[in-house]
Amino acid sequence: MNLNFKLAGADLAAAQEAVGDVRYCVPADLSLSGRRMPGFLAIGDESWAYVENGRALERRPIADGTAYKIVPLIGSAVLEAEIDGAKRILVRVTMQHAARYGFIAQILNDLSAKRPIRIYNNEEEAVCAKCGGPLIAGTRVCPTCTNKAAALKRLLAVSGGHWKMLTLGLAVLFASSGIALAGPHFQKLLVNAALQPPPGESADKGMFVLGIAGMLAVLVFGELLAISKSRIMAGVSSGIAADLRKMVFDKTQQLSLGFLSSQRAGDVMNRITSDTDRIRHLIQELFTTAIFQFIMLVCASYLLFHADWRLAVVVLIPAPLVALLHRYIWKKVLWRLFSLQWRVYDKANSFLHDVLSGIRVVKAFGKEEREIKRFRDYNGEFAAASVKSEKLFSILSPITNYLIELGQYFVLLIGCGMILDKQMDIGELIQFSAYASMIFGPIAWMMFLPRWVANAAIAVDRVFSVIDEQPEVQDTEHSGKHAIQGHIAFRDVVFGYKTYEPVLKGISFEVKQGEMIGLVGHSGSGKSTLINLVSRFYDVTDGAVLIDGVDIRSIKQEELRSQIGVVLQETFLFTGTIMDNIRYSKPDATYEEIIQAAKVANAHGFIINFPDGYDTMLDENGNNLSGGERQRLAIARAVLHNPRILILDEATASLDIDTETAIQEALRRVTKNRTTIAIAHRLSTLRHADRLLVLEKGEVAEVGTHAELLEKQGIYHGLIHAQRNMMKKQEQGNGEPVEITA
Repeated sequence: MNLNFKLAGADLAAAQEAVGDVRYCVPADLSLSGRRMPGFLAIGDESWAYVENGRALERRPIADGTAYKIVPLIGSAVLEAEIDGAKRILVRVTMQHAARYGFIAQILNDLSAKRPIRIYNNEEEAVCAKCGGPLIAGTRVCPTCTNKAAALKRLLAVSGGHWKMLTLGLAVLFASSGIALAGPHFQKLLVNAALQPPPGESADKGMFVLGIAGMLAVLVFGELLAISKSRIMAGVSSGIAADLRKMVFDKTQQLSLGFLSSQRAGDVMNRITSDTDRIRHLIQELFTTAIFQFIMLVCASYLLFHADWRLAVVVLIPAPLVALLHRYIWKKVLWRLFSLQWRVYDKANSFLHDVLSGIRVVKAFGKEEREIKRFRDYNGEFAAASVKSEKLFSILSPITNYLIELGQYFVLLIGCGMILDKQMDIGELIQFSAYASMIFGPIAWMMFLPRWVANAAIAVDRVFSVIDEQPEVQDTEHSGKHAIQGHIAFRDVVFGYKTYEPVLKGISFEVKQGEMIGLVGHSGSGKSTLINLVSRFYDVTDGAVLIDGVDIRSIKQEELRSQIGVVLQETFLFTGTIMDNIRYSKPDATYEEIIQAAKVANAHGFIINFPDGYDTMLDENGNNLSGGERQRLAIARAVLHNPRILILDEATASLDIDTETAIQEALRRVTKNRTTIAIAHRLSTLRHADRLLVLEKGEVAEVGTHAELLEKQGIYHGLIHAQRNMMKKQEQGNGEPVEITA
């Protein structure tokens, strides 16, 4: 993220006069009224200034303001601060620079408070490094700078594992081309030797039979080779597409949670399914046909020039005009239209995935008509984008066909004149016309090739944009194994999902081996973020997380997570049997171990009540179970894992009071001698924790046991008091309680 744009000339002089040495400089490209303006915000050691057209229109000491922050609006954002007790807008920018100003706000706050600047500027901009234009949403693909040839070259490299079948398919293509080129020769023999023999000569029956037999052989063998080619290329293309699907899926499993959370599930699914299928079609149909047409074009052109170079020139005159026309249309219009079409398609698919996944919510709120309207809008938008490209081709196609056919008209006109002048016979003209049509066909086909390649080229870019993505959390060559004992330490940890907006701010605490701690705090205080760092779903921005005194960044991720058990608030079960879902954490677990884990989680009782017991098939995400039953299966899955560290993120949130009591008793047995970090919806469930950590705005506000914190009468006491009041309201029949998050 560039935070120091270079100023020059009068702008630089004005900025230096206003703030001294310019430490940071970013565009401020809108006036406060919203007009485009070529301005900059320059920041020095003690002052900031707004510079425009060589003048510093406003300057002020940084210390005059506090609470600097970026406020997103509709289509723009403003940087505001509290000055003299009132909020004031300093500059306004387009959304292109909104993230940049998140860093600037943090810098200004640090300078205003006279503390060291703690920004971690490691975020990439969603713009093309070459042209500065926007990238295709969710990718690092620039529609302007995308090199189609380079994309197809990478695809060819991936296809290297199938080179034997590709070579065989290419050999069949050459054979098929040779047979097709022999057809006009037999037509010439048939006309000249049998149907229209030269003056003074009788029809040659042998040549007639040879001509008929040759044409029949061309037809039969041509079709047989076409069938062989189709079967070979279908196998090759399907194999390459399968390789790509595997590569994309494997990469999604390796990528960090941060990247996957930023992508819509429908879009990622499109990369694995729709995009790879378009690549399969590109290889199976377009590539093979393109090679065949190219062979025919080259060979037919040679035969035309060999027969009569003058007529050959007439045939080929329209080709450069058609090529220039298509190149211009493709470069200026088509790529942008197809990119737009793909973006709309992704939005529609992601919308479908969301609605179908949340159909129970749609039904519960009676929003079917609303979703129908939204889909109609997406569908209409996609149709409109498709119509734009089709309208263009409806104009381009007749022009192209007319230019190409124009050469054929001139061939017939000139050829008939040559026959009358005894310079050519009818058989030669028929042969020449047949070869000319073999040129017109490939020219017409190849002129429309960009249209067909467009979708596939974009698909190749989108697929490789995932394959090329680098995980945010990576093991190093020094990462190794570590047998976890269970001691956890946070050392001055700073972390933010956006590095300019820290969620955790200088967190430091220790959890002893076998100790159970509870995390308490308002929603957004950083509880879930903290446990995400223990599992190393994200790397800390600053500081360190240690397990047994070892920085977790020096432990292999697979090794680390294999010794940590997690029960999440949002329970997810895979389609399959109950036994398969419990066994997911330990594939080699015995039947007895699975039953024991289910008993510990208080799940054995309801499982054996099913007719098929542990072999009961679950619907998608276990929708044929209650919320409490799903949660207990998730707990059983974690128990079977036998982790050294157990993380419970709202693990009992879906359970009723009676079931929760039984689960809590089981969990007390499970957590014995096992380090446990727990977040609970009901604060009362944490009273047996060894210690409680109260988080407030990303910092540790209070630490102590349940009794100690109540006696302290601080934040925790307030949370308990608020929750008890809600319970009283429930008992009085004033409605269902809305419990605060703990």
